[in-house]
Amino acid sequence: MLKKRLAEFGRRVSALTGPLLKSEETHDEARQLRRAANGISSNYRAAALGRSHKEFTAKLGVAFEEADECAYWLEHVRDTGLVGGPDSAGLLTEGIELTKILAKSYRTASNNDRPPDGPLTRRTRRRPR
Repeated sequence: MLKKRLAEFGRRVSALTGPLLKSEETHDEARQLRRAANGISSNYRAAALGRSHKEFTAKLGVAFEEADECAYWLEHVRDTGLVGGPDSAGLLTEGIELTKILAKSYRTASNNDRPPDGPLTRRTRRRPR
C-alpha cells in the first residue's frame, strides 16, 4: 500500500538525517530533507480526505511536489558528500520511484477533472430534468 510505503520512507529519511541535524554545517539540508519527506506522506493522506475531486487532485499535486523536492535534497546531500553509503543510495532510488508514482497519479487525477469533450461552461451545462 502506498500510504505505508510513504510513511516508511519518511521514517528512513528521519533516521538518515538524525546525525546531520547535530552539525551546524548540515543542519539546514537535514531539516529541508526531513520536512519534504514527511510532507509527501502527510499530503498524500490529506488527499484521501479531500472533500471533492479537485481538492483530492490539489493535495496529490502537493505530495508530488514534495516528493520531487525530497529527491532533490537526497541528490544534494549525496553530491556534496554529506551522506553516503547504501542507505542514502537506496533512499534516493526510492525517492525517485515515489516521485514517478505520484506524478502519474497526479496526471491521472488531473485528466479526470476535465470532461472528455473539453470544459463545460455555464451556458452549455445541461440541467437534469
